[in-house]
Amino acid sequence: MKPIIFSPHALDQLKDRGTTEEEVKRAIQEGERAPAKEKRIAFRKNFLFDSKWKGKHYQMKQVMPIVVEEDGNWIVVTVYVFYFGGEAHED
Repeated sequence: MKPIIFSPHALDQLKDRGTTEEEVKRAIQEGERAPAKEKRIAFRKNFLFDSKWKGKHYQMKQVMPIVVEEDGNWIVVTVYVFYFGGEAHED
């Protein structure tokens, strides 16, 4: 497996979008690979979430790092997270 290196931008996105370095690494190692813009590669992996994110409860989240291969490494350029399977709850 190629080493995984996070760009400063990708590290900033982790907390803002609700994921971790470990989940991103698992998405790259275990997830579905797809082409992305500008010769980049997207990896996608769904994780059981069953929790709240920004006031809404979701069952699943999909972590999608966008990477570029450089000098034998995966460089994580940015990270997207999609939440689904939820419904609004009143607190």
